[in-house]
Amino acid sequence: MKRLPGEIERESFSIIRSELEGRGIRLPKESEAVILRCIHTSADFDYAENLRFTPEAVSLGVRAMQRGASVVTDTNMALAGISRPGLAKLGGAAYCFMAEEEVAGAAKAAGTTRAAAAVDFAAERFPEAVFAVGNAPTALLRLAEKIDEGLRPALVVGVPVGFVNVVESKERILQVCRDKGIPAIVALGRKGGSGIAAAVCNALIYTAAGMLDPKDRGWK
Repeated sequence: MKRLPGEIERESFSIIRSELEGRGIRLPKESEAVILRCIHTSADFDYAENLRFTPEAVSLGVRAMQRGASVVTDTNMALAGISRPGLAKLGGAAYCFMAEEEVAGAAKAAGTTRAAAAVDFAAERFPEAVFAVGNAPTALLRLAEKIDEGLRPALVVGVPVGFVNVVESKERILQVCRDKGIPAIVALGRKGGSGIAAAVCNALIYTAAGMLDPKDRGWK
């Protein structure tokens, strides 16, 4: 039996909502779209409990998208997963600077990672971007330093995955963003990844562009 993409997504979200209800979990309306899309992307219900949001992070992120904010991410995988049609509708664009020669040279000169050097590169060009980190804790730690130095991004999405400095980097960025009043969405613990970074961004983009329902993305 053939199933169209829109039908599959709608049924998937219905199953997710039903399972959440069965677990006694009620999602806050403010963050529901983000949490549901993270679970849909990963089939991991832990995101109903490990995502942390600073006050009004989702609504502020949606407003940033509606203003045509740029999105800067730390992997080409996340970049590929972020909805280009949605961003185009809003007048925004997404970037990953990891492969830039200038970034490689700066990382070598400073004895740091490309991910950290890419944060510096992006901060100079798009200081009010949405920064979405799904892989490199060093990017998140450098972003925290830049915020302490005065950088004011529109939103920080901190969801790197792994074992080394991952938990610490997330706790650090969340505290810095809370202290400086910067909107942040962070997945505490070890879980995350490029797909989750893209999922968070897409939830905000689809909300901002009125595209949460697949039919509004041209799907039946």
